[in-house]
Amino acid sequence: MLKRRDLNFVLYELLGADALADRPRFTGQGREIYDAVLDTADGIAREFYAPNRKANDQQEPELREGKVVLQPGVKPAWDATAEAGIIASTHDEARGGMQLPHVIASAAIGHLEAANIGTASYPMLTAGASNLIAAFGSEEQKQRWLPPMLTGRFSGTMALTEPDAGSSLADLRTKAIPNGDGTYHIEGTKIWISGGEHELTDNIVHLVLARIDGAPAGTKGISLFIVPRRRLGAAGNPAEDNHVTLGGLIHKMGWRGTTSTLLNFGERGACIGELVGKPHQGLAYMFHMMNEARIGVGRAAMAMAYAAYHVGLDYAQQRRQGRLPGEKDPAKPPVPIIEHADIKRLLLTSKTAAEGSLHLILLCARLVDEQETGDEAAKARATRLLEVLTPIAKTWPSIYGQEGISAALQVMGGYGYAREYDVEQLYRDNRLNQIHEGTNGIQALDLLGRKVVQDDGACFKTLLDELRVLGTGATSAALAPLAAQLQAATQRMVAATQALLPVMGKEPARGLANASLYLELVSRVVYAALWLRQAVVAEVALAAGAAGDDRAFYEGKLQAAKFYFGFELPKHEVDAALLTRNEASAFEMRTEWF
Repeated sequence: MLKRRDLNFVLYELLGADALADRPRFTGQGREIYDAVLDTADGIAREFYAPNRKANDQQEPELREGKVVLQPGVKPAWDATAEAGIIASTHDEARGGMQLPHVIASAAIGHLEAANIGTASYPMLTAGASNLIAAFGSEEQKQRWLPPMLTGRFSGTMALTEPDAGSSLADLRTKAIPNGDGTYHIEGTKIWISGGEHELTDNIVHLVLARIDGAPAGTKGISLFIVPRRRLGAAGNPAEDNHVTLGGLIHKMGWRGTTSTLLNFGERGACIGELVGKPHQGLAYMFHMMNEARIGVGRAAMAMAYAAYHVGLDYAQQRRQGRLPGEKDPAKPPVPIIEHADIKRLLLTSKTAAEGSLHLILLCARLVDEQETGDEAAKARATRLLEVLTPIAKTWPSIYGQEGISAALQVMGGYGYAREYDVEQLYRDNRLNQIHEGTNGIQALDLLGRKVVQDDGACFKTLLDELRVLGTGATSAALAPLAAQLQAATQRMVAATQALLPVMGKEPARGLANASLYLELVSRVVYAALWLRQAVVAEVALAAGAAGDDRAFYEGKLQAAKFYFGFELPKHEVDAALLTRNEASAFEMRTEWF
């Protein structure tokens, strides 16, 4: 679970989430309500999620007599989550939702994901699917599908990927054949569909990308359909089978408690789908859910890195071994390993990855709230920032977070590598986040090839402005050098960008060949700005007289920021140099040379 002190710091001291209660959409809310929501999520995570994390990993979903059977603890966790309103948390009160800010809802879901991602994925996916229907479905579709989804009677998925298409959605083959009554026959195969088959709920609502017969080739011909596992009867209850057939369960290295499926649509009978919105607009609609899911993947990665950090920290505080260098008296007792400098280095790596990612993910959620409830200028700024931050939020918590989990694993020595302890599982679980919702390489291409140049560079310029804002106030003797270091790093990032743009214009493949290095460069600089902002707020709190545990908390923030600028940010210099000269050894490698 996420520590309340860390959440309070990010939500209220950094992001001012409680001020959202002043906006019309959140009238009547306030910190008391937000804290109650977080308390509820924390309690559910502790009671229903954390106790079966290991069992859910070890007892993978399996097919018995034609049905997918989950670990027994998943159903009570699902029911508790639905009953608490977490699936419906951001939806309108008129539709049965809690109408909460996204930043509060994201923090609540983070509790569940830190406790047990294999179980938390089911409500996370359902929330995303319901959000898409709420955004683009007809009023009739909203009335029919949202109530059972928001109350947990139905669950949801998104079905994009196909065996032969992978991430290349332009090549998908699933067909939608008009029936003449406004519905469509859906025919095709989807793979890697998380939550695609189970007995948790009365129905599963698949959101499926397919091509209407005669549609244009490529991404412009893709439409979006609601395809339920079971069709609805006159009273709105699940009735006859809709012929969404399980082709097989897939067994991944992590997230083992989540069913991963191959689904065949219309293989054994008529599979009926409903068009969402307009024909041929499906990819644009699905990107609404995909972008939400990408930040959700980053949140899951953050939650795993955060959980691993605290497992490693607890172990280091209790485990006694060795004596400090220079101590010659063998009669003195061993010290807790947290006293050793190398253990502190490992823990600081884990801390800066986890807490930096927490800041980034909740910042993105706060920007979604600005998109929906801010004034026009705030909405425009939030949209530009989210465009450029989304690929970073999806990827860097999974990359830097994996370094943090690896560090926590190393802190625990042999215990860290044993399946009996949590960090080994967290390491496997988080590794999948580098491929979920588009591989990290695809996100890198999106960042450099699209977001940096979008709207004549407006998104990138807004990011540069935000980097300056995040460092505002870093004028003390302790923080001014960090601010100068951030400014220099930002200038290197800009120089590398300016060096790549002309190459991209002349020869896109060459210019984008090092996009992953570019994503690393930008991500390290963004995290530097986040950590500098945390340090500024901590320094102000210390100057105001913070004492006791609060003082230690803020001192830890300052030291973590110094560690990040001393150990992590300098790594960007190598990437900047490689990008500025557009190192071409990988690009120029011929396939026959391998």
